[in-house]
Amino acid sequence: MLKNLKVKDIMTENVITVPPTEDVVFAFEKLMTNKISSLPVVDQDELLGIVTATDLGHNLILDKYELGTTVEKVMVKDVTVISPDDDLMKAVEMMNQTSSEGIINQLVVIEDHKIQGIISDGDIIKAIL
Repeated sequence: MLKNLKVKDIMTENVITVPPTEDVVFAFEKLMTNKISSLPVVDQDELLGIVTATDLGHNLILDKYELGTTVEKVMVKDVTVISPDDDLMKAVEMMNQTSSEGIINQLVVIEDHKIQGIISDGDIIKAIL
């Protein structure tokens, strides 16, 4: 079943992003308001990194950020990306790998160097149920 579905079939297309200059507090608020788990960090349509609700929330609770900390200072720069035409099995395999930052829960969907969408582990679970 996962090989029959493509990433583009279930990805979220209207991706909410933040600029690298966004304050971590406002980025976290954007995550909570939109009920999403991650925000790609973008400057002039170029993907620079990603921040997650887990990372930002955890560090805000522990008061690890100085006042005025921007997402550029805390983002994960090694973003795992996938093509919209890849099958879901490849997405699962990529998420199953751990990065230097930990478990991968979402993949940014890139085509022709532009963000086309984002796919999360939750999207895949919904697709197989």
